[in-house]
Formats: sequence, structure tokens, C-alpha cells
Amino acid sequence: MTGTPVPPGAGELDLDPEALRKRALTALLAARARTALLTDSVDDHDLTAQHSPLMSPLVWDLAHIGNQEELWLLRAVGGRAALRPEIDGLYDAFEHPRASRPSLPLLAPAEARIYAADVRGRALDILDTAPLHGGGRPLEQAGFAFGMVAQHEQQHDETMLITHQLRSGPAALGAPEPPGATDAVALPAEVLVPGGPFTMGTSTEPWALDNERPAHRREVAAFHIDSAPVTCGAYRRFIDDGGYTEARWWAPEGWAMVRAHELTAPLFWHKDAGQWLRRRFGVTEPVPDDEPVLHVSWYEADAYARWAGRRLPTEPEWEKAARHDPASGRSLRYPWGDEDPTPERANLGQRHLRPAAAGAYAAGRSPAGAGQLIGDVWEWTSSDFLPYPGFAAFPYREYSEVFFGPEHKVLRGGSFAVDPVACRGTFRNWDLPVRRQIFSGFRTARSA
Repeated sequence: MTGTPVPPGAGELDLDPEALRKRALTALLAARARTALLTDSVDDHDLTAQHSPLMSPLVWDLAHIGNQEELWLLRAVGGRAALRPEIDGLYDAFEHPRASRPSLPLLAPAEARIYAADVRGRALDILDTAPLHGGGRPLEQAGFAFGMVAQHEQQHDETMLITHQLRSGPAALGAPEPPGATDAVALPAEVLVPGGPFTMGTSTEPWALDNERPAHRREVAAFHIDSAPVTCGAYRRFIDDGGYTEARWWAPEGWAMVRAHELTAPLFWHKDAGQWLRRRFGVTEPVPDDEPVLHVSWYEADAYARWAGRRLPTEPEWEKAARHDPASGRSLRYPWGDEDPTPERANLGQRHLRPAAAGAYAAGRSPAGAGQLIGDVWEWTSSDFLPYPGFAAFPYREYSEVFFGPEHKVLRGGSFAVDPVACRGTFRNWDLPVRRQIFSGFRTARSA
């Protein structure tokens, strides 16, 4: 039954043009407010510095956000003439690798802010009159282009938050209280997800991106999956048991990474006087045993799972655990149902600068009983990033298609750094298995 197309069904958002316009406006304004927070909280030196060769200078992200908005909303949707055609190449992510971007003649911080604000004002004018219903151009249907641009900006906001984590010096973003500290409860170690078919992906979510489409049937055998992401305390037991010194737990490439970089723990951890500490956005603090482990590569997640006598879930297993409702036989938009995320259901949107304790957010649990499948940490799966049956690139190949293949592993669920507009039960993220700076964790599984 794998790959059988599924017709539109329950869970589809039935939004009229004015509701879509309001939704798009809200998403665009929220993204820009977050961008301002991330760029106004540091001085011009920090904005133009490259804090890691893995990341762009923050000022590059700021102008890139404006340039992409100009390309898609002003030019493609609005049919407007180019404002700054001479900078298109500077902010083409495929033309210039991150490590080389500081050497480019980038817009200075003040100029980048003016440019992004100018584009935004014109984009909102276009939003006021653009047709957002069916029958128009695909970019305009259901306000897709506006939703895509809002998601793009929020994705770069998450990237800029990663840069904040990598930068040295004192904290720039403050230190909100940890989320979910009072409602976390002890859950069973794992939950059973029954075998059988389920609907994976979507053909109805109006702002879903191309790699989430189309909806199709998948057959998944019964399996058990952790009820919460693996915690720092559990991962510390792996370290204490010699996890980073035993080649038998590691994929060959992962073991080579451990040896080459002398890895002994997740990124940003260090041991002092027998205590594990971590650096989090400029603050050094004890590693909290009850929080999901963060900043681990796919190789580290895979090694832990082997050590624990388990494995990483496949991407279809993860999505079935997160979306399948046995009572109705259909797939939900989110683990808790079809309603949008709220602060009671998931740790999203940079409201807190850390994951919640394992067992938090009871209102966000799936029908199978698994919690924190949305928010807190991106979760590595065992699957390569591949297209769904019937995939069609839209609106450009470089968003997904050029990354398909065994080089990239899929992450699901979203982290505390992800905004709800860019996080769904069908949303797919991907990265190289060596990546540690991202807000990544994992949960394990086993066959029933």
C-alpha cells in the first residue's frame, strides 16, 4: 500500500480570502518582530562578525530575508520591478557557501534594515489586493507565497538563534524561565503504536512545502517508541558507560568523527570538578538531567540507540506515532488534533530558550500517548531525505529536490526555536549526519 495517493479529507483548513489575508499578515509580522529581536539585541560588530564558519554573519541573514521577500512577493506575486537587482547574487544561498559570505560586499547593518523594511512595506501593499483563493496562480492560492515567505523568515530566525548560541561573550537574549517546569510528569518509558496503514504527508495543508506532499498511504509494522525524547540524564549514562570510547556502538563514519574531533559529549558540554556543565546562549549552567538532550549529531543519536539496545525510528514510524488516530483511522494535523499549536500544547516560537522537562505538555500528547513530538527538540530519524511518491518541486527545485539522497538524514517535530508557522505534523527537516550546532535531539524505538 506504500505510495497510494490519498484524496483530501478531514483536517483541511477551509479559509476564505480575508481569513487567509489576516493569517498571512499575522505570520509576516510575527516573523519580522522575531528578526528584530535577534538582530537588535547585538551591536554592529556582532552583526557583521562570523561567529562560526558553519554560519553566516547575522547581517547576511537579515538582508537575505529581505531579498527573498522581494523576489517572491514583490516580483513574482506583485509583478513589481526589482528594487536592488545588483544584490541578488550576494544573497543567493547556493552561489555563496556560508564560510565565504563575510568576504562579500554585504549591505551594512543600517542599510540592510532599511532595505528589509522597504521590501516589507511594499509586500504588505501587495497582500492587501492579491487574490488568495483558488483559480489564480499556484503561488497565490491560499496565500501560499505569503506563507512560504513567513516560513522562510522564521527558518532563518532559527538559524540566527543558532548563531547566537555559537557566539562568545555574555548573554544577549535574556534567560526566560524554563517551560513546563510544573506540569512535567513521569511517563511510561515507551508506548506501542499498532501496525497497519496510515496517511503520511498532506495534500490539503495550504502552506505545506513541496517535500511534505502529496498525502499517500504507508504500511508500518507495529513498534514501540519512547514516550518522550531521550533526556540529558539518560545520555549521561551512555557517556559514563564509555559510549564515546567504544567503537562498537558507532557507524564507521561516526566513529571517525569522534576520533578526529576527540568528542566526549554533546556540543557545548564540558566537565568541571566532576560535574557536567553546558553553555546556553552565553550562560554556563549545570546540565539538567530531566531535559531532552540537545546538540547531538545523527551519529551520536544512532550510537546511543545501539548502546540502549534500540534504534532510531524511521520517518514513517515517527509520523504515525505523531499523527495517526486509531479511533477515526485518519491522520491529524498535530499530535493533539487539528487545532493550531498553543503555549499549552507545545514549546515553540522561542518563548523559552531551552527544551521543557521530559513529560511536560500533557495537552500535546498524541493518541498513542507519546509527548513532546512537536517542539522542544528536532528529532533525528533513521531515514534518508527522499521525495514522497508523486513529489513535484514547487516553486523551485532548490528548496528540497537538490537535497534528496542518502547524504541527508530527516529530522522531525521542530524545536523550541521553531515558530508554529513553520512546524506541522507533516513538516520535514533534514541535515547532514555530522551536524551538532542545530537544536537536535532524538527518541528511540524498537520493533514490536
